Amino acid sequence: MTPGPQAPFFTLVVPVLDGGCAFARSLAAIARSGYRDLELVVVDDGSTDGSAERAKGAGAAVLSTSGRRGPAAARNLGAALARGRYLFFLDADCELHADALGRAAALLRSDPALDAVFGSYDDEPPAPGAVSRYRNLLHHRVHQRGRHDAATFWAGCGAIRRSSFEAVGGFDAARYPRPSIEDIELGARLRAAGGRIRLAPDILVTHHKAWTFGSMVRTDVLARAAPWTELGLRSGGLPRDLNVGLRERASLAALVGALAAGVAALWVGWLAWAAAALALAFLLLELDLFRFLRRRGGIPFALLSVPLHAVHVLSGGLGLLVGVARHLRSAGGRRGGPADERSAPYPPSHLPGDRAGRNPAGPRA
Repeated sequence: MTPGPQAPFFTLVVPVLDGGCAFARSLAAIARSGYRDLELVVVDDGSTDGSAERAKGAGAAVLSTSGRRGPAAARNLGAALARGRYLFFLDADCELHADALGRAAALLRSDPALDAVFGSYDDEPPAPGAVSRYRNLLHHRVHQRGRHDAATFWAGCGAIRRSSFEAVGGFDAARYPRPSIEDIELGARLRAAGGRIRLAPDILVTHHKAWTFGSMVRTDVLARAAPWTELGLRSGGLPRDLNVGLRERASLAALVGALAAGVAALWVGWLAWAAAALALAFLLLELDLFRFLRRRGGIPFALLSVPLHAVHVLSGGLGLLVGVARHLRSAGGRRGGPADERSAPYPPSHLPGDRAGRNPAGPRA
């Protein structure tokens, strides 16, 4: 569907479930933004804290999923009724910087061949506690150092051409009924269809999420590493992008080796030296991260972040094993692309253009 002449440039789609004070800050930041060529659509996924009423008070068009169907389904619902040329997805706990929408629009206008763009958390997360600060700063640093020619997408703060979104079938709400890697999987399908995605680290949001140690581990294992591994096995391999690059894999190998050698040293004493050497290798591989964390929070915070990061890396390794086991158990164990008929909301035959990649992501708006 081609937008009419009065259609806004952006439809801002915000899924929310009991957004609380963070959602109020997110709405206030949208109102403060100087960018006006947009419509705001909030999709309530079963809130009981008045989030829907708060969104209506902010002038948003408010839709309801009629139950807790997850952010993928909520975003699809908002996208289905959008009028904008581009869908700008924003998480309810993210507060836009004043220039974020303008920067995204300028980038998309300057490069009409781009299908999608996404930004980054800033380096001033307000949630208290070492775990929250470590986790949010880690995400910031990953996106600040990622390849600008991206092989993935992030729906926390990311825009995608509406025609391209529709051409690849939107988010896979059936496979991802809860918060997971639905945006990464969408990016994989878009890239497989020949689309172009840009990481723009100067498009910033403040993340208000408060993490606990338990929520960090559960997310890393079950909502990130395991489904990302399954996606990689279905599509023939993980991209060396964002936090699955060679250095991250080397860090995991060094840390697992250090733990294994440390345990074996209880019987073979000289292996303690091997454990120490591998632990040192892990620290050296992550030295830039720990220096960054020291600059943002001081020496005590950086020291506390060392075991937190070790747990994060090991959780990724555990999630990898869980993902492999799930893949081998599932009926989808056959090799297929990320947009095959088992994973995409719509079969790939719905994509316009030929299979060689010409006109791969639908008509340009």
